[in-house]
Amino acid sequence: MEFIPQFGNFAFTIAAFVAALSIIVAIHEYGHYIVGRWSGIHAEVFSIGFGPVLLGRTDRHGTRWQIAALPFGGYVKFLGDADAASGKDGAAMDALDVTERRRSMHGAPLWARAATVAAGPVFNFIFSILIFATVLFFTGRPTEEPRVGALTPLPPEMQQLMAGDLILALDGQEVSAFGDVFTIAEDLPPAPSVVYTVERDGAVIQTEAAFPLIPLVDTVAPQSAAFAAGLQQGDVIRAVDGAPIYAFRQLRDTVAAAEGTPLTLSIWRAGAPVEVTLIPRRTDLPLAEGGFETRWLIGVTGGFSFEPVREGVGLFASIGFGAEQTWFVVRSSMSGLWHIITGAISSCNLQGPIGIAETSGAAASQGIDNFIWFIAVLSTAVGLLNLFPIPVLDGGHLVFHAYEAVSGKPPSDKAMRLFITLGLTLVLSVMLFALTNDIFCP
Repeated sequence: MEFIPQFGNFAFTIAAFVAALSIIVAIHEYGHYIVGRWSGIHAEVFSIGFGPVLLGRTDRHGTRWQIAALPFGGYVKFLGDADAASGKDGAAMDALDVTERRRSMHGAPLWARAATVAAGPVFNFIFSILIFATVLFFTGRPTEEPRVGALTPLPPEMQQLMAGDLILALDGQEVSAFGDVFTIAEDLPPAPSVVYTVERDGAVIQTEAAFPLIPLVDTVAPQSAAFAAGLQQGDVIRAVDGAPIYAFRQLRDTVAAAEGTPLTLSIWRAGAPVEVTLIPRRTDLPLAEGGFETRWLIGVTGGFSFEPVREGVGLFASIGFGAEQTWFVVRSSMSGLWHIITGAISSCNLQGPIGIAETSGAAASQGIDNFIWFIAVLSTAVGLLNLFPIPVLDGGHLVFHAYEAVSGKPPSDKAMRLFITLGLTLVLSVMLFALTNDIFCP
């Protein structure tokens, strides 16, 4: 009987992975296609997936749009291409007249070929920026005013504040901006409750409510100890190994001190008590200033006992945020790769298809907002990967185009075949290495 839920989870994970990958591949390949078309290069086939064709139609431009049976990638085949990797079909090129050669990938001007190749990764980055920007645009950002917005569902004895309360002081210390609440809380000893001075309905009153930085689960990291143990967003952790905790920093310190030994968490979940046991994992975390630090983590981020009032963000500010977030993913990815190569962090940080599929399923299981955010992160990673100067990747083709721009002629067909073979071998080797990580890394 247990096979059914296990199969359901597996099917959900695969479905989430295919959906995320198909969206990202479609954006990437559409970048190649549309810029190629604008540049006068004819696309013969636009395919999502490989292998036998399931659905397809030919548009008025003569491009065959199709969905194939193996939905783990995609490609655009331009006129004159021998394969999905844009290898040159010498016989087909020889059969083209001057006009048709201009419409082929290998007979077009250098600028057109380079723009078409670069467009795939660029569209991935633009897609990520737009997703990040859209999320901020519709959710807004916290205001500076220390006014209570949405209340976090908590045990009744912990939530005595009311939406609309203007916080004037915390434990007797004046509060003038929303950030002051948490700055003050960081210096307060953890306690079951804290005295808030608030303005409510025109009157100034004092009330006791939960510690602001409570041990609340706000997000659960995919492939983490917390995710494996079944922790959920909104869980309030009341005790660890029987010892009560009141602040998120107590959870953080307890996990660090455990150094990988099992911990039993007592949880309040939507009014019901729950107990879970999990084992913290050593994790390499990117730092804001660059580099990594290794810590024991269970894979949750903390939330607040209440949320601030949020305000709208303008279009340009949202796009700026999207660009910053995309750049952060690029910078963190490059830093992580460098630290893996130099041995500064574990090579287990390099995920393969199984790990990415599991992360896709985990993100989707936590809600559409988490899944969309994950797609944006993965789109950035795909765009960055394709810019690596490895033959068979877009970056490798751009290197060939740069060589042609400097030397005045492209590499010979024999050299191109050799470089592409070497590039394909390298890519497959890295994929195999990442796959072994998925299987054998803890």
